[in-house]
Amino acid sequence: MSAPPSSGQAVARTGTPPSARHGWVQAAVTVLAGVIVMGVLAALGLWAAGGTGIPDNGFPRVVAATVVMAGGGSVRLAGDAGALADTRAGLTAMPLSVTLAGALVIATGFLRPLRHRAMAGASELAGWAARIAVLWLAALVGLALAARQTFTVPLGNGTIGDIGDIGDLFGVNPSIGYTTDLAPTLLFGFLWLAGVLVLALLASRGAPLPARLLRRQESVRPAAYAMVVLLLACVCVGVVIGLVVAATRGHPARTLAVVLLALPNVIWPAFTIGLGATWNGRVDGPFGLPMPHLLDQVLRTPDVSTLDLHSLAQYDGRVWWLVAVDAVLTVGAAFAMAARSPARIRPWRHAVHMALALVAAVLTICLICRISAHYGLSLIGIGDLGGGLSGVLFLEPRLWSALGLAALWGLVAGFAGGLLATRVRPRSEVP
Repeated sequence: MSAPPSSGQAVARTGTPPSARHGWVQAAVTVLAGVIVMGVLAALGLWAAGGTGIPDNGFPRVVAATVVMAGGGSVRLAGDAGALADTRAGLTAMPLSVTLAGALVIATGFLRPLRHRAMAGASELAGWAARIAVLWLAALVGLALAARQTFTVPLGNGTIGDIGDIGDLFGVNPSIGYTTDLAPTLLFGFLWLAGVLVLALLASRGAPLPARLLRRQESVRPAAYAMVVLLLACVCVGVVIGLVVAATRGHPARTLAVVLLALPNVIWPAFTIGLGATWNGRVDGPFGLPMPHLLDQVLRTPDVSTLDLHSLAQYDGRVWWLVAVDAVLTVGAAFAMAARSPARIRPWRHAVHMALALVAAVLTICLICRISAHYGLSLIGIGDLGGGLSGVLFLEPRLWSALGLAALWGLVAGFAGGLLATRVRPRSEVP
């Protein structure tokens, strides 16, 4: 009896690579693991922020809303104040610590069945991704239906007692809550998942690609890997800083809440500021930024504030260290990119690849780190009543200058990283 054909012989006879085990069960495990990790991280962060005191046993629903937002979903604030009053509310933000944790878990589950493969067909990869997408969207539907609640805003307590008297006179009983827009949630949740899976394929050296894309991997994969390493290195630096701050400056629960919920919201804009980028923002009313007190102090002004190295240095000169840290991180990422690239690629090509990759990374940061929130209550059309019942918060980048600076930094860092890789590469690998 003849021996069974090897996998290489099977490929030669059929013309297609053998399929890995990645059916519905594996897809369900991947999605479930991602949702659980995101839910646990969101719950711990909200607990550290004091979220367990939410009325009407609303803590689980707030956790669900946080996971929906982290997965690219749309959570809309809603309010009602009776016939003679009007409420206006809006929220745009992503808890990026939760987002990052879920992305890493789902990407790992997506790549695991594909390891030890040299090549995979496009239909096989599409089918495996489609299984994960179907179950991910189903999970988002369930979370979106659970993430809905309304709270009554008391008018007769504290600093707004006078407003409470007016409210009683006119029958104003303001309430605010949140709900999910299902269609945008499914659309942006699908786009979020697609981005995670595509980036996982591009950044992983061991993940198989269709034959038509293999010729492109020499220039794309090392750059994608370098950007993933760069962004994760920023987060690791932020974790260390957060732990030091929690241990030495007090308020450990508040610091822990920022680390668990919104650390990339802090550290990735700080990285772009170190590159020279500028962000505009303002904080007014009861809102607060998930950022150190220094940034809140700079932005809590009557007008729109400018957030850059110069404005921050007026409060704390140590922010200039951001430039040195960014230089180390970008050159290190460029070196990692060059070390993964073929030896024949010249330093000037590494510079071009790094510039394009860093522009893409900074563009992503600028898009996902925007923060916008507002809430206001007006009575018979006369402005905001104030008294702690209105506020505005926003933070947004000056996009084009940030991208231009990223391109410049990428060119310099890419050339330097390419030269370093050439010097440390074994002599036998240099053409």
